[in-house]
Amino acid sequence: MDPHDIHVQDIHVARSGYVELTKINDGHDGNLCVLEQHRDVPFEVKRIYYINNLENCVSIRGKHAHHELEQVIFCINGSFVLKLDDGETQQEILMYRDHVGVVLGRLLWHEMHSFSTGCVLLIAASDYYDESDYIRSYDDFLQCARDH
Repeated sequence: MDPHDIHVQDIHVARSGYVELTKINDGHDGNLCVLEQHRDVPFEVKRIYYINNLENCVSIRGKHAHHELEQVIFCINGSFVLKLDDGETQQEILMYRDHVGVVLGRLLWHEMHSFSTGCVLLIAASDYYDESDYIRSYDDFLQCARDH
């Protein structure tokens, strides 16, 4: 992480942090970013998915937490705002660096909004999709976070 980058901010919410991937600039041949499980992300990757074709002004993604699932979210094109909430502390982070992701740990409410044109999100997840792992009610999330 470049400490001189004014847009990089410390993460204050629990169960989160930054992940920085190796980024190789090949000049006219573009950039190569590499993600390896247990090296770059703190878990075994069982699922990767991406989100695109967002409507800049109206799209809001996320709006949930997970009981067990851990994820790392990247903005591989454009920018968006990531809102994190651990039940006590809330924080918004501008996501725009294609090789810098944010860990979405267990019991961490997250929302994404303010997408730029052409924004693409890439998410690496620690497990396969399981609807029963989702906490979709904010009040239920707050109760789980307090009980944790």
